[in-house]
Amino acid sequence: MLTRKTVKRRSLRSRFISWFLKRKFKPKLMADGFDPIRFRKTVERDMGQGGPADGVSIREVEQPGLKGEWHEPADADPARCILYCHGGGYLFGTAASYRPFTTRLAKQSGARVFSLDYRRAPEAPFPAAADDAMAAWHYLLETFQPEQIYLAGDSAGGGLVLSLLHQIRQAGLAMPAKAVVLSPYADLKCTGTSLDSNDRSCAMFSGDAIRRAAAGYLNGADPKDPRASPLYADYTGFPPLRIYLSDSEVLRDDGIRVAERAADAGVSVELHTWRGQPHVWPLFVPVMPEANTTLQEMADFCRT
Repeated sequence: MLTRKTVKRRSLRSRFISWFLKRKFKPKLMADGFDPIRFRKTVERDMGQGGPADGVSIREVEQPGLKGEWHEPADADPARCILYCHGGGYLFGTAASYRPFTTRLAKQSGARVFSLDYRRAPEAPFPAAADDAMAAWHYLLETFQPEQIYLAGDSAGGGLVLSLLHQIRQAGLAMPAKAVVLSPYADLKCTGTSLDSNDRSCAMFSGDAIRRAAAGYLNGADPKDPRASPLYADYTGFPPLRIYLSDSEVLRDDGIRVAERAADAGVSVELHTWRGQPHVWPLFVPVMPEANTTLQEMADFCRT
């Protein structure tokens, strides 16, 4: 069953942030001499400036085949956790740079969040990130039952969440409780029409930037492999899904098609479409009202 919800309102702060991103962030990704490693350092420095939420402790984990961080509220429910996969086109993003968002998700959901630091391209192309997500799943199963684990992720991390569900299904393992994804990057074959139709309206990316990121991560692998492009997975038996996307972003069609394919397979799906928001707008907590609203909705989704 597919339930659709559309949110039309836009705050002045949302409009300003979109204007700023379109003029300062987007041109860097479209530059001919784009250097993902140099760009990575700048983005991760800027993202971490907000600081973590008060009352949430951070515990780093590093062991063979696994790296990440536990973000733990003082009153965390011991029988529930969230596995979070960050975005960044498989090129940038870290658990540390996502602390301003993931620690707030932990605090508002009352659950411990394990923020996965998966390996990134170009140093570690596909299937490194997918392998790391599966390693994180087995790590969490040492402490939690599958039904006590919720999955969440944004952009490439949203695609990685769906990839992980495919891998869990293929392995014949029990599924997690639910999954919520923000603007999932789910089709590295790049067939969505919104890559071109929303090229001008998207505040952060161009269609060509998305195609370039896909090629860099795939490194010659089959773009229809469901571990890389979960749009092409069999969704039978997946847990309930909630998908957030903006109608003006280039990745709009990835989220819509995932929702429709999952619903066709009998999965309970909620598709929340917000008008005119920048890609993965919840990351702009606490300054953007729309981000705060969506974060609270995500936290509530991971409580039930």
